[in-house]
Amino acid sequence: MTFLRNNSLSLVLSALTLFAIIGMLFSGWHVGQDQALQHGDAPPQLWNYALSADFLSALFENWESEFLQMSMYVCLTAFLFQKGSSESKDPGSLGDPVDEDPAGRENDPAAPWPVRHGGLVRSLYSYSLGIALGLLFVLSFVLHLCNSATAANEDALRHGQPVVTVMGHLISAQFWFESFQNWQSEFLSTLVLVVLSIFLRFRGSPESKPVAARHGETG
Repeated sequence: MTFLRNNSLSLVLSALTLFAIIGMLFSGWHVGQDQALQHGDAPPQLWNYALSADFLSALFENWESEFLQMSMYVCLTAFLFQKGSSESKDPGSLGDPVDEDPAGRENDPAAPWPVRHGGLVRSLYSYSLGIALGLLFVLSFVLHLCNSATAANEDALRHGQPVVTVMGHLISAQFWFESFQNWQSEFLSTLVLVVLSIFLRFRGSPESKPVAARHGETG
């Protein structure tokens, strides 16, 4: 029970992610079957659809935008401020714990190993969250691009049109339409969260200020 309580947020989010991916897979499969019948093709098997460029392109297209949102949010909130938002550091405060120089904890036996090791390892660890999210964005972007190009070429062949290279697809309006339609929603949702957290509350959530806190109080 202690394990479930201590890890309930990760477990529930993992379950919801799996549920959504399965729902996306089955609903997309049915759409793919209808489209195949309309074109006189054999309806794809579920496993074949799961490995298809159409499904993987849509999957990584969404992952790409999410990792972009998270990486940009982590990086921007380190340097930019929004007074009154629970998602921002206090612009007038000095000595915030997250700004602490980890070199001062080098001899602390309870500190993470990279902090005690020092040097480049500690420097990389200091920004490891943003680096990891950025790398996940780049990986998702590349996978989206490759699968989107494959899906576009399959559709082109179906209609007797010329195929394009991955780099050719990279500069196509179709690819950037797929990306920007998700990016804009991620930036908008983050903006809405930052601004609404100035005035609105959700008791018990670490993403909210205390219910009785002043609107101008940050964090």
